[in-house]
Amino acid sequence: MPAWLHPQGDVLLADVLVSTRASRTRIMGVHDGRLKVQVAAPPVDGQANKALIRFLAETLDVPRAQLEIVGGHANRRKTVRLISVTIQKVLLRLSPHRP
Repeated sequence: MPAWLHPQGDVLLADVLVSTRASRTRIMGVHDGRLKVQVAAPPVDGQANKALIRFLAETLDVPRAQLEIVGGHANRRKTVRLISVTIQKVLLRLSPHRP
């Protein structure tokens, strides 16, 4: 189990480090025990948070309603709650080293 992923009952918590205003939205690896994600959106009016949730939902192939930022709304270091998403799916689709 990677250090950035934490099972909590029937949900998962993912520790994410977000870098904004990138050339494109993508997973960059793991940094300081967090999944590092670059988003193209700026950190203005929640745009970067929305872009992060949209990207994670598309990558995991789940509805956006199953993902929620529960910590770090105005911070680069965020905690994202994943509802009804299996550990296996998260590891397969969010692995920084996937082909």
